[in-house]
Amino acid sequence: MAGAPSPQNRPLSPHVSIWRWHVTMASSILHRATGVALYGAALVFALWLMAAAAGPEMYEPLMAVLLSPLGQVALYLVVAALAYHLANGIRHLVFDTGAGLNPGDADLTAWFAILFAVAVPIGLWALLTFGGLQ
Repeated sequence: MAGAPSPQNRPLSPHVSIWRWHVTMASSILHRATGVALYGAALVFALWLMAAAAGPEMYEPLMAVLLSPLGQVALYLVVAALAYHLANGIRHLVFDTGAGLNPGDADLTAWFAILFAVAVPIGLWALLTFGGLQ
């Protein structure tokens, strides 16, 4: 095309470094990341079920991994991802009704979803540890 700027002289579109990070942007990225993480967790859950069906020789090593400190951190993150994805999915369902779309409400609900994701695994741990469920 005549007169078109060469690739090195083309203007750049807005880049992440130009945009100010805000909670709704982080919430959108986190929602996608937790969706991918939950997909991986579902595959591990299927492997756990297959190991349980295969018998103790397959199940015990997998449980040893899950009960290790690294396995416990992974389980915390899976529960946190599930809680976040649930809370943010409900948030988006509310958005679909047309409610909560102004910036203040969107920021508040994004923070709620993030804090919910932190609180749910801690609450679940407290319930299982101190709740008397035997």
